[in-house]
Amino acid sequence: MGEQWCFPRGALAWLLTLLLWFARSVVSETESDTIQNITLFTQILDTLLDGYDNRLRPGLGDRVTEVKTDIYVTSFGPVSDADMEYTVDVFFRQTWWDDRLKFRGPMNILRLNNLMASKIWTPDTFFHNGKKSVAHNMTMPNKLLRIMENGTLLYTMRLTVQAECPMHLEDFPMDSHSCPLKFGSYAYTTSEVTYIWIRNASDSVQVASDGSRLNQYDLLGQTVNKETIKSSTGEYTVMMVHFHLKRKIGYFVIQTYLPCIMTVILSQVSFWLNRESVPARTVFGVTTVLTMTTLSISARNSLPKVAYATAMDWFIAVCYAFVFSALIEFATVNYFTKRGWAWDGKSVVNDKKKEASVMKKNNAYAVAVANYAPASGKDLPTVSKSGGTDPGKTRSEAKVEAKKTFNSVSKIDRMSRIIFPVLFGIFNMVYWATYLNREPVVKDMVPST
Repeated sequence: MGEQWCFPRGALAWLLTLLLWFARSVVSETESDTIQNITLFTQILDTLLDGYDNRLRPGLGDRVTEVKTDIYVTSFGPVSDADMEYTVDVFFRQTWWDDRLKFRGPMNILRLNNLMASKIWTPDTFFHNGKKSVAHNMTMPNKLLRIMENGTLLYTMRLTVQAECPMHLEDFPMDSHSCPLKFGSYAYTTSEVTYIWIRNASDSVQVASDGSRLNQYDLLGQTVNKETIKSSTGEYTVMMVHFHLKRKIGYFVIQTYLPCIMTVILSQVSFWLNRESVPARTVFGVTTVLTMTTLSISARNSLPKVAYATAMDWFIAVCYAFVFSALIEFATVNYFTKRGWAWDGKSVVNDKKKEASVMKKNNAYAVAVANYAPASGKDLPTVSKSGGTDPGKTRSEAKVEAKKTFNSVSKIDRMSRIIFPVLFGIFNMVYWATYLNREPVVKDMVPST
């Protein structure tokens, strides 16, 4: 048998003890480094805040504090036409330099939360056209603070802003709007604090690809700029973002335009009914007028009570005019129809009176001949009742038949069958060609992704 190699038990125990000692030393060194880093981190923060006055802006008395901003829109909408406002959910970012917060340490960036933000100076930014702004605090305040070793700070917060959006509804519902978001410093003038965009126009304001919450609008894009406003307390920098919206017309075509067009067509069906069909044509006229009245009232419910007429108002007004004109046309035809029958009836009555008088004369003549005739019994010529009345009766019946054909298709109805549809078609062509070709032209607009 070959020789077996045996490892001494004492050496094995010694080796295991050495490995255990080495592992403990590594863990203890790591723990000590962690504790040392935490201690150093705390010392850096204490040093930064030692003698720091958060009531004073950076560079006070030396330079203008420059605040760089950009916005990331996570959710846009909804837009309220009645209140002329919109809601936007954003990550609002601000960057500035504070030389009092320079530090040196093993890390280049101090990543902090809202607790540190309350102990240093931050810009007093507010939204000029904001009706209601909410800073999210669940489960903790949604704020981020980063301090670079050169004293540059990044301050980010999540906000939901409900802002005003002035709307001009003359072209409603083929209208476009530019909803602004204005912000700036509340207390500091341009000689103390000024704002600039941190990036170019395309990157300063970004909208998430799935951030649109709009049912009636398309978000075309956004533009950014800045301006200086003057007030009694000085000049202030105002940063502005304009979100450009285009209304979707599909809902209004289904709910308003098509019913109006069908109502006008229905009112013109009465031109093809007989003029003597008074009940049917009356129902057509009155029903269509009431339908247009209801449509005009319901179309205004979702709009603010503006003093001017919108494009939809003009369309409904013209449709109402066509429907009302159709009712007036029937009244005109019916009026002339009634006059014609009254005159014809009077003529027939006069003819009947003449016929009756002729019959009386013929009867009197026949009686006289019969009384004074000679007894020889020779037949004398007599006047027959039927012979005397047949010509007159034939003429009167012919007149009545002729008068009955008087109430055929009215010339007014014949003209209306052509004029009304042609005019309504021309109106629709002009209307849609005018309003659908009004595309907004916005300079330097960044299309929405």
